[in-house]
Amino acid sequence: TPEMIKRFAAREPGPGCDQLIVLEQSPAGADLFMRIYNADGSEVGACGNAARCVAWLIMQENAQQTCRIETLSGIIGGSATSNEWITSIDMGRPKFDWQDIPLAEEFHDTRGIELQVGPIDAPILHTPSVVNVGNPHAIYWVKSFSNYDLSGLGPLLEHHPLFPERANISLAIVHSDTHIELKVWERGVGLTKACGSAACAAAVCASRNKLTEREVKVTLPGGDLWITWREDDHIIMTGAVALDGIIELATS
Repeated sequence: TPEMIKRFAAREPGPGCDQLIVLEQSPAGADLFMRIYNADGSEVGACGNAARCVAWLIMQENAQQTCRIETLSGIIGGSATSNEWITSIDMGRPKFDWQDIPLAEEFHDTRGIELQVGPIDAPILHTPSVVNVGNPHAIYWVKSFSNYDLSGLGPLLEHHPLFPERANISLAIVHSDTHIELKVWERGVGLTKACGSAACAAAVCASRNKLTEREVKVTLPGGDLWITWREDDHIIMTGAVALDGIIELATS
């Protein structure tokens, strides 16, 4: 239930988490179905970092080099690398049309939409790029994080009427054409140390805006991810996996 998920996700006194993942049999014949719950109990369609971790578990358990994971947003593929603690996930193709993100009103160019914070003549933030990579994302391009309180701005923008399904809100600094730094307010979670789908969203939007190449390193507070937006339009996310431990839940 949502109440159980909230209790389990709480940082105190429990282990705490951003997402709780439930693994089920796949109706579509994939290796498994990955059901994703946010810390607030809401269910979502995509979580890139969880998919990498689940892919690692599948491939380790079955001694295989590839896997297929079904989610509410579709089937994604995982693959092993030469390092057993690194996995890659095919996040599929990004969606840029306003109705696919979705947005509540029409925008012809989603590389930068009219959504500003602050006075109209001197906005604090403005012109975010928007995209759907399994869930909705808005990315604001900034020069520094220190000028913005994302913990205050995040919930306001997440619930903005322009986003009927809410949205993940990111601040992105482009350090070079191969390196982006990211800070993320994740819908249903809050400030997060890592968000794989946000890293993918920032990478494809940066490339689409001619800010970076199609292959970049994305640095988040929790570590680095490597994102490649291939010529076939698929997004490949690669990063490390760490097994922290096992929690046994009482059955009664």
